[in-house]
Amino acid sequence: MSDAAAPAGTGPRTVVVFSHRAEVREAVRTAVGTHPAGDVGPLRWVECATGAEVVSAVDGGEVDLCILDGEAQPTGGMGIGRQLKHEVEDCPPVLVLIARQADRWLAHWSMAEATLTHPVDPLVAPRTVAGLLRGRTTRPAVRGRAG
Repeated sequence: MSDAAAPAGTGPRTVVVFSHRAEVREAVRTAVGTHPAGDVGPLRWVECATGAEVVSAVDGGEVDLCILDGEAQPTGGMGIGRQLKHEVEDCPPVLVLIARQADRWLAHWSMAEATLTHPVDPLVAPRTVAGLLRGRTTRPAVRGRAG
């Protein structure tokens, strides 16, 4: 489906994918694809290799979803997710990649809305991403900095 064929009001959605490992970012993009569901529009991927890059992208105000690697080094995605939830007024949904289902409690601590386990399942990942994007129907206004 081309961008022009997307349903009304479902233009490109911006998804940040964070991991210090390029192969993890690639695995996520491959599993989710560019059109996880017809009703959420196409995805525009923003790859981040550092926590600072994630924060900068979200501060730009155009991010619809953050997919964060909980195993990233030196700063994990769970810590970054928690930071975003505490610091960004209208924080986009956060999905954390975890190594084991037993780590879900940590993702809950990070305030993530969802989790996916490594390796990323190409049947589960698009449904999870589409569900989170459906819940984010409007983009926040661009945030300015006071002072």
